[in-house]
Amino acid sequence: MLDERLATVLGRNVRTARLRLGLTQDGLAEVSGLHRNYVGGVERGERNPTLTVLERLAAALGVAPASLIETGRRALRAAGPRGR
Repeated sequence: MLDERLATVLGRNVRTARLRLGLTQDGLAEVSGLHRNYVGGVERGERNPTLTVLERLAAALGVAPASLIETGRRALRAAGPRGR
């Protein structure tokens, strides 16, 4: 990850996946069962979510949890539903 914090990478990838689905932060919060302020904090890299929260976000976004912490070109390249 070199110079980039994992929380920043996670936030960017959550935002990218959310926007690809056309969801607002409120929409993602509702689908994942998280508070909208928490989702915003994750996207800004201000929160350090647990693995359980990472799984909830990934499920709501239809991606593998690992894809949310990948960096570079591979990150969310196939952001479609899991198993494809």
